[in-house]
Amino acid sequence: MNIYETHCHTAESSACASATAEQQVRFYKERGFTGIIVTDHFLNGNTTAKPDMPWEERVNVQFLGYERAKKTGDEIGLDVFFGWEYTVDGSDFLTYGLDKQWLLAHPETMTLPPNGYFDLIHAEGGYISHAHPFREDWYIDMIRLFPRKCDAVEIINSCRKPFENDMAKLYADSYGLPYTAGSDNHHANQAHLSGIQTDARIRDIKHFIEVLKSGNYGIYDHVFGQ
Repeated sequence: MNIYETHCHTAESSACASATAEQQVRFYKERGFTGIIVTDHFLNGNTTAKPDMPWEERVNVQFLGYERAKKTGDEIGLDVFFGWEYTVDGSDFLTYGLDKQWLLAHPETMTLPPNGYFDLIHAEGGYISHAHPFREDWYIDMIRLFPRKCDAVEIINSCRKPFENDMAKLYADSYGLPYTAGSDNHHANQAHLSGIQTDARIRDIKHFIEVLKSGNYGIYDHVFGQ
């Protein structure tokens, strides 16, 4: 069985994370994961990139955590893939399938309205999973759902309350959307980890999308120490 984290952050690129890319890679390797997808906050969210940086520099910051994680992963035998977590007024969308050259060429991702962003990502072969769609917090004024624009729903987020995950699953089932699961790990210290599991090893982020579309995977949800 191959286990993949679909949602984690690094201190290099996400301002709210304390774990470095190397710490995250070693954390998951020690817990038997086959690979991780680094999904640092996008440049319109809680990023370490400064808003006055030129676009190329901001994109370099977006990829910094992933690139450092990939280097360590190659050294110790953990697969590392790239994604990002796009934010709209407190709602977050895990975006997979696009690379650095694509993002360098598309600064409009910062200014497009949500539907325009989703349409652009899909037109370019990307894939979107709505992260913790029923998350409640002081800075979130309302729950926003985009069932016709998302490809999947994160039905288990290890950092959220059980009823929020239950609601996410109900939402996914109501619209016939595939499931993802992730730990939303920022600090490399949590016991509850989630992701997907597959029989075959995932080759790259495009293959990850193919696996999700095929449905040939399971949900991984485990609390270490129990």
